[in-house]
Amino acid sequence: MNLGEKLKALRKSNNMTQKDLADRIGVSKSIISSYESGTRYPSYDVLVKMARIFHVSTDYLFGLEKKKVLDASELTDAEIEAIKRLITIFIENRKRR
Repeated sequence: MNLGEKLKALRKSNNMTQKDLADRIGVSKSIISSYESGTRYPSYDVLVKMARIFHVSTDYLFGLEKKKVLDASELTDAEIEAIKRLITIFIENRKRR
């Protein structure tokens, strides 16, 4: 998956329109469209803004890292631990297949 495809998938999974994302970054909707189509690439500053908005690394956007990050800042420590246990269970179940 290239940068444009990742950007589009992240935007849609966050229920954002191209205009919503453009407004948050400070660019036009047509620029977001050209990022997603691969006809234009974001500057370093815009790339960092996108990574922060979607809570991913710039390496993830470039396809250098497969790891995704979840924002758990509003959860309690007990809730975070419960989620970690669930993730471990999912990974173990997937390995058994």
